[in-house]
Amino acid sequence: MARRAQGALLSGSGKGVDDLLSSYDANGFYDELFGSASKPASHTEAVKDRLRQLDYDDLRRRASDAERELYNLGITFLVYSDAKAVDRILPFDVIPRIIAAKEWAHLEKGVQQRIAALNMFLHDIYHDQHVLKDGIIPAELVLGNANYRPQMQGITLPFKTYIHIAGVDLVRDHEGTFRVLEDNGRVPSGVSYVVENRHMMLRAFPDLMGDIGLRNVENYGAKLLDAMCEIAPPRADVDSYDPQVVLLSPGAYNSAYFEHIFLAREMGVPLVEGRDLAVIDDKVYMKTTGGLRRVDSIYRRIGDDFLDPLAFNPDSMLGVPGIFEAYRKGNVALANAIGTGVADDKAVYAYVPRMIKYYLGEDALIPNVDTHICREPDALQYTLDNLDKLVVKPVGEAGGYGITIGPRASKAELEECRAKLLEDPANYISQPMVPLSVCPTLTEEGIEPRHVDLRPFAITAKSTWVLPGGLTRVALKKGTLIVNSSQGGGSKDTWVLTEGGQAEPEPVADDSTDPFHTQSQSHAALSSSQSQSQSQ
Repeated sequence: MARRAQGALLSGSGKGVDDLLSSYDANGFYDELFGSASKPASHTEAVKDRLRQLDYDDLRRRASDAERELYNLGITFLVYSDAKAVDRILPFDVIPRIIAAKEWAHLEKGVQQRIAALNMFLHDIYHDQHVLKDGIIPAELVLGNANYRPQMQGITLPFKTYIHIAGVDLVRDHEGTFRVLEDNGRVPSGVSYVVENRHMMLRAFPDLMGDIGLRNVENYGAKLLDAMCEIAPPRADVDSYDPQVVLLSPGAYNSAYFEHIFLAREMGVPLVEGRDLAVIDDKVYMKTTGGLRRVDSIYRRIGDDFLDPLAFNPDSMLGVPGIFEAYRKGNVALANAIGTGVADDKAVYAYVPRMIKYYLGEDALIPNVDTHICREPDALQYTLDNLDKLVVKPVGEAGGYGITIGPRASKAELEECRAKLLEDPANYISQPMVPLSVCPTLTEEGIEPRHVDLRPFAITAKSTWVLPGGLTRVALKKGTLIVNSSQGGGSKDTWVLTEGGQAEPEPVADDSTDPFHTQSQSHAALSSSQSQSQSQ
């Protein structure tokens, strides 16, 4: 396994995948397909055997066909550069990332534990603030946070759930240990690629997947709809209550608009923009061809600042005037709740293990990456003294922007980072550079190791359900650790194996909970034409 690939093999000419995998070298990193010398990945043997039987040229052809189909299906995202919006597919690598059943069970419990603590934290800071009074987290870190919303103080939400949809970013270190890199509790994106990647693999590689025993990812939309209905406020004005759910999008120019369309279709609910909604007597209504229709539950893909110009940013043209007052009075549910951004702040992240101990009396099942909070003088000095050894991140940025990777930065980049730290230390954290695990990836040169992370998605209402697997993002540029799509990253299908390799039954539709059974009239009236025009 550890023999370095030779140039003749990298071309793939006349060779099978077996030759390339036999020469594959993970360069000392933990490998998701092979494991490590001390921790071999025995659970991947069946997949490795099937990969070795493939012809390399056929693998390339099928990969090319898959990429072309992604574009034809409109599975794209927008990248903004030089004031231009460029429509791109998320590059898809056909060699899957595989997770053993036992390992997934541990990750699932760890994600559920983390989300439980974060929801308890959010309820606490918007009510009695015990965690601040007891000194578990510095009060100024929370109350002075740009994402803290004083307007949420005293509002009690159904099941005390604030983060209904979460994406927890995990990385695996050189020892094969998973660690939490960051939490995404505002508007986490990427779940559409999880489902579409599986569809793509089923079409392109049925011979690779058959009888392996994989967990399904098909029922995410149904689970999301169930949660949105669970959090819907009670209604006394109707005899048979069928909550009207909608997905609120900023519109077609948003980078994740494909995902908005996808999720609305998966739930069978209308896809709306702010202009499609109106607030009358502190209740939210949807404009349809048949007149106004009451809305009970909203999955919003609009940030707090733009949600309601009367409560937040008065210049916003994307939101719905008056929606916060309707929400405050309990007349409509929002997912995620307003003010959740405090919980996915990169500085607050460092305190999550303490939150878990404080609220649950447990140790964190998935450890954090060691984090230095630069607003603290000792941590700032340590960061400045070790700048060439650390990764420095701004606390409010997403998408891989503003990060300085010390060991790979130039002297000029390090000096620029030093100046920013000294100017505004509270805006930064630093972490050691985690040697992210790698996964065999199809490249122009052959099959090579590329760094990966994992974003499991969880849905929470009464309880928390975690989608088996999540989004594996892959850093397609050789040597880079940044996997974000906006920085040139791609994705892989994530295969969670069933216990004992038994096939998992496909989800069975139930007419009583079928989203089209309950939502079809308004869906047809408002969002069908939008969805069709975008998919052409």
